[in-house]
Amino acid sequence: MKHDEIKDLITKALNDDDPATEARRKLEEVISYDFSGSFREKIADRIFSAGVVINREVEFIRSWNNAFMRIALTGVAAIVILVISLYLINGSFSVNSILGLNDSYDESIVCLLTGN
Repeated sequence: MKHDEIKDLITKALNDDDPATEARRKLEEVISYDFSGSFREKIADRIFSAGVVINREVEFIRSWNNAFMRIALTGVAAIVILVISLYLINGSFSVNSILGLNDSYDESIVCLLTGN
């Protein structure tokens, strides 16, 4: 049947008060849904498996963020301790103090690099 015929049957079935009218009988013949026995299980599996995938992704992102924050905070703490120790040992933040060089070593490094 075409859509227009189905629409007409629906409107006729809704307008009639008698449930045994021919329009309702034809409508029931045209529109019948027969589902297999495993239909509910298939639908439930689809719905719940999608939720599990989404929950797994959310849990993965949450655990990834926790691990990143732990590593980042540890790295920042190590950098702060390194900067404090450099300042306490050399008394300043120069390039030589960051590289661990003193003024006496500058000439020997230049000699080693240039060959003089």
